[in-house]
Amino acid sequence: MSRPQQITVLGATGSIGLSTLDVIARHPERYQAFALSGYSRLDELLALCVKHRPQVAVVPHEKAASQLQAGLRAAGLNTEVLVGEEGLCQIASAPEVDAVMAAIVGAAGLRPTLAAVNAGKKILLANKEALVMTGDLFMQAVRRSGSVLLPIDSEHNAIFQCLPQDFARGLGNVGVRRILLTASGGPFRETPLAELEHVTPEQACAHPNWSMGRKISVDSASMMNKGLELIEACWLFDARPEQVEVVIHPQSVIHSLVDYVDGSVLAQLGNPDMRTPIANALAWPERIDSGVAPLDLFAVARLDFQRPDEQRFPCLRLAREAAVAGNSAPAMLNAANEVAVAAFLEGRIRYPQIARIIEDVLNSEPVVAVNELEAVFAADGKARMLAEQWLSRNG
Repeated sequence: MSRPQQITVLGATGSIGLSTLDVIARHPERYQAFALSGYSRLDELLALCVKHRPQVAVVPHEKAASQLQAGLRAAGLNTEVLVGEEGLCQIASAPEVDAVMAAIVGAAGLRPTLAAVNAGKKILLANKEALVMTGDLFMQAVRRSGSVLLPIDSEHNAIFQCLPQDFARGLGNVGVRRILLTASGGPFRETPLAELEHVTPEQACAHPNWSMGRKISVDSASMMNKGLELIEACWLFDARPEQVEVVIHPQSVIHSLVDYVDGSVLAQLGNPDMRTPIANALAWPERIDSGVAPLDLFAVARLDFQRPDEQRFPCLRLAREAAVAGNSAPAMLNAANEVAVAAFLEGRIRYPQIARIIEDVLNSEPVVAVNELEAVFAADGKARMLAEQWLSRNG
């Protein structure tokens, strides 16, 4: 019998990381956690190390490393502890590793994800920002290294499942008319617009269907998450922005659809549980048990659809404009959003100001070509500086 596949989980203490480890634990004969990384939840990371016994763990700084090492010694484990971005890149590209779950939220996940790509690993991509920021550079690296790139976002995984296997020949060549990217509409889908001024971080983080971290929950409420997914879909499936249409579907049962020129529309349905796309990508092209309950269509009873209102969701409009502009625009969009969302969660700005900051940042700087990684980081840094300046002026 062959050895279990060795899996690195970047962002092991987040919701995606925990779901990944749950699926891995259900199939010990097939998968084994090789390395885990965590950021601030050190007690949780220690508990995961005790449970899954990885060879390596990565934390952000030396103080955290000393703390984790003490806990590991007390538990009788000899897990190696590495530190910082260098440690993340090391566990993403280690020769022993077969697949990498890239689930670090935000721009912080970019370098380790690219390290995994350049090492030719099977990439389970949950960090949408990596692809949003680097776009063509990222996809060029995938093609150059022969890395297998499998999407984990429930929407992109659904699209992947509904497309023919040879979709890389071009959507037009395989009969695809458009991609329909579904969105729940978040907690403010029907909130009166005037009341959005008074939304609290707690309300924005209370997603009606999914359990997610605070940053991604706010992105879902503003539909920036869907905007980033639109940009990501363009790169993953070689689609133009006008070929990707966002559809609000409050039940979150249809995870996305593909519309074909013959009139067929294929959809992937399932309960809103990230273990489904994780299991699909881990085992692809096979299927394994994910632990997710079967979908009860009689309990669902109905499926509703709405067109998104860009007055209610200006972040979706800004993301589409950035997708059309390309080059440095998506990286600046993402960076400005990260700063704005952090400020909202800290109580420094009101919810509608998230979109205002992003729009002001995008309007204050011309779009420039990004032909190398340094140019991406320059655009990212410039956008963060401009967003912080906005906060200083208006705080």
